[in-house]
Amino acid sequence: MRSWNGPEVPRLPGHGPLPRLWDTPSRSLVEARPLAIANLYVCGITPYDATHLGHAATYLAYDTLVRLWRDAGYDVTYVQNVTDVDDPLLERATATGVDWRDLAASQIELFRGDMQSLGIIPPDHYLAVTELIPSIVGAVERLVESGIAYTVGTDVYFDSAAAAAASPWHLGQESRLDRDTMLVLSAERGGDPGTPGKRDPLDPVLWRGERPGEPSWPGGDLGQGRPGWHIECSVIAQDFMDVPLTVQGGGHDLVFPHHEFTAGHTAALTGRDHAALYSHAGLVAYRGEKMSKSLGNLVLVSQLTGAGVDPRAIRLALLAQHYRSDWEWTDAVLDAGIARLHAWAEWASRPSAGTPLLTDLRDALARDLDAPAALAVVDAAVLAGAGPATGDLAAIQALLGVRLVE
Repeated sequence: MRSWNGPEVPRLPGHGPLPRLWDTPSRSLVEARPLAIANLYVCGITPYDATHLGHAATYLAYDTLVRLWRDAGYDVTYVQNVTDVDDPLLERATATGVDWRDLAASQIELFRGDMQSLGIIPPDHYLAVTELIPSIVGAVERLVESGIAYTVGTDVYFDSAAAAAASPWHLGQESRLDRDTMLVLSAERGGDPGTPGKRDPLDPVLWRGERPGEPSWPGGDLGQGRPGWHIECSVIAQDFMDVPLTVQGGGHDLVFPHHEFTAGHTAALTGRDHAALYSHAGLVAYRGEKMSKSLGNLVLVSQLTGAGVDPRAIRLALLAQHYRSDWEWTDAVLDAGIARLHAWAEWASRPSAGTPLLTDLRDALARDLDAPAALAVVDAAVLAGAGPATGDLAAIQALLGVRLVE
């Protein structure tokens, strides 16, 4: 599946430092050091309401990481999926009377346009789950054969206890959550802890047997059906990159159950860890509640740009929040982004002078993608009165993704 056109990223002199990111399992800052190529997997959208600012903030965070790796001299392989068949998508399609395939296609196209307008570097591999069904079927069949999966009716489930005995993973390894919290989150986030017949209420579905009125695919020995959520990302990551990945990224609401069981599936299939580092972006609220499709309290990128807001101002508004923080979108946040863009653009038109900003920008961003500190570096130069030094505008464009002059 095609992604979108990438932005121009100037080549900067020398190399920047390797970034240090907050690793969720170890709860510490860890150097995101590639073994050879920097392998990044970021979980993509379920395409039924794209693209709200929570999405944009997450993908902007990992866009920054890709920029820093490239600036540090590494090649990057970036993979992102689209969960183009899932319960929420099917429910929205039924509620609106739109074929689920048409709904997914329209929202994926909108997402592409939003990412391009925001200057987000596209993934090297942008993959719909429906493109990988045979590979997913093969992986689930291997888990069944190895005794790490079992059937309940027509569904196939991952055996968490068997996986822990046979692989380097155990339940709670990535999330570090207690069991009671896991049970609550499983029920809230697509799990089915109350399903009778499961060996452990937390065991996730690997293959969902065919249901009337739902799309399904040939599953070989598994029977007709469709894949579970976590196995999709595990298989896609393995098919397009070496594991362990350098970084597995996504929103904080994916820590459990999604990333926990994605890691479990990969370990059970390969005998290796899924990723060396798990990075999670904070959640964006609007009008007092987390911005989410289920609540319907969305601010869409396309709505803002359609109303004439410069995408660069949206990008600056998002960069002003640390990627790991939970925060709330307000008119004041957008107004600050617009004002900052105007001030920076005026500064960019002044005669060149001052001290180059490149080192300070690199150092700020390498400290856990501290974009607010990087913005403060530029703000200080703007307030100092002199124009940008030679190379400053290229550094801002390459590292922050904001082009100030044509």
